Amino acid sequence: MSEKTVQLALDDSGVATDLPRPEHPRDEVQQVPYRPVQFRDDDLPTALERSAAWLRAAQQWLGEPLDVIAVHLDYDDRAGSAYYEVKLLCNEEDLAGAPLAVQRAELTADMPLS
Repeated sequence: MSEKTVQLALDDSGVATDLPRPEHPRDEVQQVPYRPVQFRDDDLPTALERSAAWLRAAQQWLGEPLDVIAVHLDYDDRAGSAYYEVKLLCNEEDLAGAPLAVQRAELTADMPLS
């Protein structure tokens, strides 16, 4: 198997430089990074339950609601694959724990020096 790299011309926000931009000044391609978190199962209620359980655990870990912009449902009908794919489109900063790092930095800054 050969590995081929593909060169992409991207701007600072990770969007293709030749992507047509909205013409009206009020319209925009937003620069908010989101990443899909996927749950796959042959049974849709099970996939949804697992995604909800993960979301609860992630929010408890983060200490605040996780920023989820969309829930995407797809299917994969290839042999041997789980049929349903539930994807939660989550903010990358939340998944990286950025709010936790900010909270820790604020706590450290508020501590009196001994």
